[in-house]
Amino acid sequence: MTGATTLVVGSGFVGTRIARRLTAAGDAVTLVSRGRPADPPERYGARWAALDATDAEACRRLVSRLRPRRIVLVHGPSDVTWCEAHPEEAARAHAAAAAAFAGAGGRARVLMISTDNVFDGAAPRNTEATPVSPANAYGRAKRRAEELLLARAADALVLRVSLVYGHEPADAGKWLNYFAACAHRLRAGARVEAPADQWTTPVHVDDVAEVVAAVLSCVTPLPPVLHLGGPDRVSRAAWAGVIARSLGLPPGLVVAVPKADSRYASRPRNTCLSSDLLGTLPATRDLAVRGVEEGARDLRALFTGP
Repeated sequence: MTGATTLVVGSGFVGTRIARRLTAAGDAVTLVSRGRPADPPERYGARWAALDATDAEACRRLVSRLRPRRIVLVHGPSDVTWCEAHPEEAARAHAAAAAAFAGAGGRARVLMISTDNVFDGAAPRNTEATPVSPANAYGRAKRRAEELLLARAADALVLRVSLVYGHEPADAGKWLNYFAACAHRLRAGARVEAPADQWTTPVHVDDVAEVVAAVLSCVTPLPPVLHLGGPDRVSRAAWAGVIARSLGLPPGLVVAVPKADSRYASRPRNTCLSSDLLGTLPATRDLAVRGVEEGARDLRALFTGP
């Protein structure tokens, strides 16, 4: 993919890591968001431009100027609790950006990062063939964005990703992923209350970036929807225990609670994805996605220091 012009829409935790990976592969990457990212893209060889992704005309002008071969959408509010409290705003933001780039993308391949929350949580795992039934406002907003993109873009792909985790520094303020939130709280000696009855298939953020890079470079026809879930189906409480052990901290700091009594009450019971179709694609069949034990080992030094 060396030399490809790629536009990454969204400069948050996942969007930034994807931009870094594509830049390292030789892409000419422009990262766009309303505000300048905390991690300046210029540090890793990308560019940044201000953009309101819900402004269709601004999106059209940007695409016309850059003429990207690939567009990655990592847009819209992703805080499930916030979306539940602001369902109309969440729906508008996700739909407007998807529609804008579906209409402006031209011949570019447009890949949208979506969510496991488009399912109701009834099944232990969800494949690409599982009927969607969003369980919350975030899931409904993402599902509508999926529909708009797939209906209007010439070369569109939805990549639904399970719970993404990785490193964020202690001074990041609001940690955007469960692993970092647990790790920093545990290291501070604080208890972590986590549901034992809500399951997920966590994916390391670097593995997400690897899969995105591979899918973007795929020259064979692609299915419209792909799933990316980690190999381990684990409850949040059990996962927090893995994190505590990896950091050498007392497992008693992790307190299992019912989902209904936690901040995850609006999440589906099972937010688990099976990556059935990824294993059939030449570009992705040999990619190894880390399990939670391996992911914790790989991240340990970043949270504990040398």
